[in-house]
Amino acid sequence: MSEVPYQSTLSHAQGFVDLLAYQVALQMQQEVFELSRSFPREEMYSLTDQVRRSSRSIGAQIAEAWAKRRYEAHFISKLTDAGSECFETPHWIETARRCHYLTDEKAAYFTAQYDRLGRLLAGMIAKASAFCGKPSPRQIRETSAEYFIQRTTNNE
Repeated sequence: MSEVPYQSTLSHAQGFVDLLAYQVALQMQQEVFELSRSFPREEMYSLTDQVRRSSRSIGAQIAEAWAKRRYEAHFISKLTDAGSECFETPHWIETARRCHYLTDEKAAYFTAQYDRLGRLLAGMIAKASAFCGKPSPRQIRETSAEYFIQRTTNNE
């Protein structure tokens, strides 16, 4: 295993899938899944489930943050949740290492990748204003929804 290489060809993100942090999270969740397939059957509902859930949650939280980016505090909150999961996953990796389910080298690789992902998330949080705020006038937004119907009285 080696560091996951990513290059964005976009100067800005059109959606959460364009975010480097999301791409790394998605790659790492797949690698965690593959790794956890070798865990013993008795770990299915404990270690295996926990490490898979925490690794998968990171990308989901990034996607939710993107959806909340109109409000900077919500954006930061969701990225903070992603960061929490980014810390939880290496805990489970270390637990697996201590149970001798993976080598020291594999554990170090995963820890380094999650450290990298944590730095990406921290950078997004530090620069949240670049992702958030009111849409620019050039962005296409849907028209306002009609929430009320106008009642007519029928005097007949």
